[in-house]
Amino acid sequence: MAAVRNRTHLSARDTATAVATNSTGRHELSQRIAALNELTAQQLRDEWRRLYRGQPPRLSRDLLIRTIAYRMQELVYGGLSKATQRKLDALTKELRVKGSIVITPDKSVRPGTRLVREWRGRTHTVVVTEDGFEYAGRTFPSLTKIAHAITGAHWSGPRFFGLIPKPASNGSLDTGEVVHG
Repeated sequence: MAAVRNRTHLSARDTATAVATNSTGRHELSQRIAALNELTAQQLRDEWRRLYRGQPPRLSRDLLIRTIAYRMQELVYGGLSKATQRKLDALTKELRVKGSIVITPDKSVRPGTRLVREWRGRTHTVVVTEDGFEYAGRTFPSLTKIAHAITGAHWSGPRFFGLIPKPASNGSLDTGEVVHG
């Protein structure tokens, strides 16, 4: 594991070159991402600084690992599409001008879509399947049943996972993260 841990400190360009040229490099990237779980909090912050060239935000350990892993993949495979970048730029401009933004979520979730929600310091990921929803190795018929399994209380599953926005106290909308995959 020490050999893999040391590889996490290769330059991003070296990693991108290795992965782009062969499947062994793809396996190496997978090993480097897996090795993130073995790093200390300080090593994770150092890795963030190296990859993002800035100070790491206050995130849970799980989200810090996920964002570092995303960045590693982004450097190898490329980032967001031009259309997504334009949409984010437009939303940023709207936020600056109006002080808030209105996001109309896509009501349809296709199989393969991942719904991600952080609850009480733990990240929960649900995958939409043809037959329902997969969470924690089990299949559920509804998001509401998953929200109940996570919280122990009755929640609207679509609202819990951000598919139905709820008004926040400041008048803006609070939504979860939806990742189309």
